[in-house]
Amino acid sequence: MRKLLFIFTLLFQVVLCGQSANNCNCCSENHRAFDFWIGEWEVVNSQGGSPAGSSVIRREEDGCVIRENWTSAKAGYTGTSLNFYNTQTNEWEQLWIDNAGASLKLKGHRVGNQMILTSDEFTKADGKKYRNRITWTKNEDGTVRQLWEVLGQENNVSIAFDGVYQKVEKTKNR
Repeated sequence: MRKLLFIFTLLFQVVLCGQSANNCNCCSENHRAFDFWIGEWEVVNSQGGSPAGSSVIRREEDGCVIRENWTSAKAGYTGTSLNFYNTQTNEWEQLWIDNAGASLKLKGHRVGNQMILTSDEFTKADGKKYRNRITWTKNEDGTVRQLWEVLGQENNVSIAFDGVYQKVEKTKNR
């Protein structure tokens, strides 16, 4: 009887481990839509190619969150973004927080080879309403372009940032 109980217990543990290993809450195609941005990157300005900074982007929380850790080429400025697919709204969301105390909330979708996230409307000191729109484009050469536009009234657009993420080459230990 003890042998049978032992076998049953062992079988139960194997089944539970198998279920938990296959239980992936964030493995859908929608949850993987921003995976092209994951990696270790050197970022350069699109115009002129001068260094903008570096970014390490990884999956966390059992693959449910993409976390970015940004370090600017200009000393002293860092930031973090948390990105996730919200299954209740069927949208991607980003929360950016930096060491200057600023934050930015965005939401949107992937369209083709682009992730396009937009902020809610806000009013600047000039009394006009604006929105932030950031578009990440997966390029054929493996780079990612990030274009941050500030959209104003009457189709007025200004560029806050335009950079290209280039993968950091890892050297192999021999």
